[in-house]
Amino acid sequence: MYKVFINDKKICLSKKPQNLQRDIPYTGAASLEKAIEYIERVSISEVGVYGENLDLIWENFQAMFKIIEAAGGVVLNSKKEILFIHRLGRWDLPKGKLEKGETPKKGAKREVEEETGVNGLKISELVETTYHIYINKKDKKILKKTYWYLMNTEFSDKLIPQAEEGITDVAWKSFSEVQYHIFPKTFQNIQIVLNTFFKMFR
Repeated sequence: MYKVFINDKKICLSKKPQNLQRDIPYTGAASLEKAIEYIERVSISEVGVYGENLDLIWENFQAMFKIIEAAGGVVLNSKKEILFIHRLGRWDLPKGKLEKGETPKKGAKREVEEETGVNGLKISELVETTYHIYINKKDKKILKKTYWYLMNTEFSDKLIPQAEEGITDVAWKSFSEVQYHIFPKTFQNIQIVLNTFFKMFR
């Protein structure tokens, strides 16, 4: 199953219907175009497209967009607190676009360092991969694929938000703060990352 977000609304691609607000059987590219139109023009928050050949559905869906890759981190300090940035009125996880020729792991480490001022990062496994769609300045639809890595650090110095990227605050949050205060108010794709992360620590 693939979940793709557009302005925090969801398109779900799957083999079977998921009982969403709209479930569309896959009959070709027109089914995918219809799903996107529902999300963009109708006041519903979730649409599904389903069919037995999920690989084909996903391949045709990706062909509709320019694909950009990004990477970020779920960063833990020695107190087992998670690193968050505050941008556009919401708490978020640090991330950013990969540079040309850069691997996802290197890009994730660089972006966390640039956006938060944290260093001494040790990267372990991939936590999750998320997808979202946006329109760039040239009116082209972009499908952004973001790799999220688990990282650890002993860093305890001052956190420095990257102001030129619109980041207004950086903070360490305890597991309970994340679950009860941040999780309900963050983006859905970040909720997916956090859900996977917390399952890893059960």
